[in-house]
Parts: sequence; structure tokens; C-alpha cells
Amino acid sequence: MYAPFRMTQNERVDRGLLQVNVLANIRNRPIENARISISYTGEPGRVIEELVTNNAGQSPTIELPTPPIEYSMAPSEYQPYSEYTIRVTAEGFAPVDITGTELLPEVKAVQPVVMDPLEPEEQFEDIVIPAHTLFGEYPPKIPEDEIKPTNQSGEIVLSRVVIPEYIVVHDGTPGDSTARNYWVRYRDYIKNVASSEIYATWPESTIRANVLAIMSFTLNRVYTEWYRNKGYDFTITSSTAYDHKWMHGRNVYDSIDEAVDEVFDNYLSRPNVRQPILTQYCDGERVTCPNWMSQWGSKFLGDQNYAPIEIIRYYYGEDMYINTAEEISGVPASWPGYSLDIGSSGLKVRQIQEQLNTIRGAYPAIPEIPVTDGIYGEYTQEAVRVFQSVFGLPVSGIVDYRTWYKIQEIYVAVSRIAELN
Repeated sequence: MYAPFRMTQNERVDRGLLQVNVLANIRNRPIENARISISYTGEPGRVIEELVTNNAGQSPTIELPTPPIEYSMAPSEYQPYSEYTIRVTAEGFAPVDITGTELLPEVKAVQPVVMDPLEPEEQFEDIVIPAHTLFGEYPPKIPEDEIKPTNQSGEIVLSRVVIPEYIVVHDGTPGDSTARNYWVRYRDYIKNVASSEIYATWPESTIRANVLAIMSFTLNRVYTEWYRNKGYDFTITSSTAYDHKWMHGRNVYDSIDEAVDEVFDNYLSRPNVRQPILTQYCDGERVTCPNWMSQWGSKFLGDQNYAPIEIIRYYYGEDMYINTAEEISGVPASWPGYSLDIGSSGLKVRQIQEQLNTIRGAYPAIPEIPVTDGIYGEYTQEAVRVFQSVFGLPVSGIVDYRTWYKIQEIYVAVSRIAELN
């Protein structure tokens, strides 16, 4: 085991990207003209960048110094990411300070900021992001059986695998009654955990393999109602000894964001086992875990061009396969199974047109679709293009799987349709 070394300013020789997205806590609406100041966490009094959000609540994307990329490509005692402190102020909202936003080289970090309305006695929110699990000191996972018994009398178990809209995260160990519970959207939870557990600079296949393991583990907790069966009021904890490391308020990375959006309805299965497999893992360097996935080992397999399922089977066995959930909760309309483009028509096109017009009320950069007639024409294509640009998707003008579910997510957020149902 090694003692990690914090990075000094002289070691910032590469560059990473940072964007700050600012939303109101009420209906998730973007906050325009929010003022953002950025400083090195080690020098909080010296502001190095000042930014202002646009009408989508987004700052410009800027480049900032990071350590060499080599630090995140192999186990090292040197900190592989820069830490920045971000302060956000906006008229009518309580200020937010975030300490420890992590920037890795050659990838884009997106720092979400959620602001509460300013109340007479409101104090600013101060969020401190702890060290990444591959760099800081965290307790190892307590081993569990990967398949939970589901035939005990009175046990609560779901009848099928469903992607939940929200995960209730207990920010501590299960027995810590002082720890707070957070309601977190499922995809946001997975992105947060993956950004906390692996490095976004790793090969794409490694990122996807780890995302699959994180999702399958999480869905096992959901499917078996693991903690609620024990009398708790949450889905999962933020303790590495029991579950994954989730960090309140942390930034996520574009490579991880993309991987999760493209496979979020998947989980890992074994033949004749209905429940998602509780896929446990460790870093493979400071802690070893036979029959579990090694995070660093998965990185080196990715370097050798192993596919995600090959990485999974290397650690968990040849009988592991990727399954798809039967239902996705919290979405008004499910993916039609094909992309929508110029010439498409029908109910699914009309749904997208109506949803984009509703989203436009919160994100006015998106152009209006004058007639929601179910025919995918140039107005619809342009609205989709702008939507994709605003939300960091490839700008194709085509409603593919990832774009479809991002539209559903934002539509629900701005319309609160899920609460009405």
C-alpha cells in the first residue's frame, strides 16, 4: 500500500475541460446570468476564471491545467486530477460553494450546481467533494453472495427488473442514523458513482464494463429491496464497505455520461437467475478480490482491446451475459426501437414534437416547432439539433436512443409530469 501524494501547481502540465451547469431546485429550470468564479482548491482566494451562464444555465466550456495523463493510466502515488473550487451566485438564489471539483486531462468534466431560492435566513451551501476512491483511503467492500435468496416468507422482492426513476441514497453506513438520504435520478446516480470509482480517461470498453457492473449491483439492491427488507427507508448507501461510493454534488465526465446514457437499461445476468447479479469489485492493487472484477485489471484489459462483455466474463465467468430491463420508470414514452429522422411520421414523432415545445419553455434556445403534426420535417430536425447541442449530445438532428431518453428526462424535469401521475 502506498501513501498518496497531492498534486502541486508545478505538476499541472496537461489540460482538461470544465463546464458548469446551473439549475434551480424548483422544477430544474436553468438559471441564466449566474456568476461563477473558479480557483484552485489549494488557493481559494485567487480567482483564475470568472464565467456567466447562458439561457440554458450553462457556462462556456473552458480549459484548465491538470496533471499528466500518465498519472491516471497506471496505479501511482501521485494525484491524477486537479481540484478546483467553484462559487456560484445568482440573483434570488442562495450562493453555492463547491470544493474539490476534479478535472482529469483530455476529458470534459461537467459540474452540476442546483440552487435554492434565497430565504431571509438562508446561508450559502458548501459542498466538499472527497477524494476519488482510486486515490483516497476507503474501506474495502464487505463480501456478500452475488445472488440473494428470494423465497423467504414475507420478503419483499419485485416481480420483474425495472429501471427506477429515482434511487434513495443513504449518505453513510446503513446504521448511521445521522446520515442524510438523497433522492437521485437513476442515471445521475450511476454517472456519479462511475465518476467516483474509475477514471474517465480509461478505454471506452473498460468504462462500459465498469458501468455495467455498477448498474447490475444497484439493480440487485432495487430488485431485492435489500435495505427496505431490513427496515431501512433507502435503496442503497454511499459506503464502499457496503455498496458504491456516491458523492453528493460531485462533477461527472463526458465519457462516462455517454456510456451510461447508451446502456442504462442493461444489467448482468446468469442463466436461470431472474435477479440482476450483485457484481462486486475492488481496485485490484491496494485491495485484491478473487472472483470479483479488478478496476485496474479491467483498465489493462481495455488497453488490450477486450470488449466490455469480455472484460466482464474474464472476472465473473463465461456464463455472465448482458440483459435488458423490462420497464423504464418515470418516462412518458418508451423508445420506439428505431431512430426518428426526416421522413419519419406517426405518434412517436408527435410526442417528441410536443415534448420539445414544452422543454422550450425552460430552454428558449430551442426553436419552436410550429405544427406538431407527427411529421418529422426541417423544423423538428432543427429543434432536435439545438436540443442535442444544449445537452451535450452528438448534433445529428436524429432522435436516436440516447437523444430519445434525454428528451424524456428533461421533459419530465421541466413539466413535473411524473408527480401528476
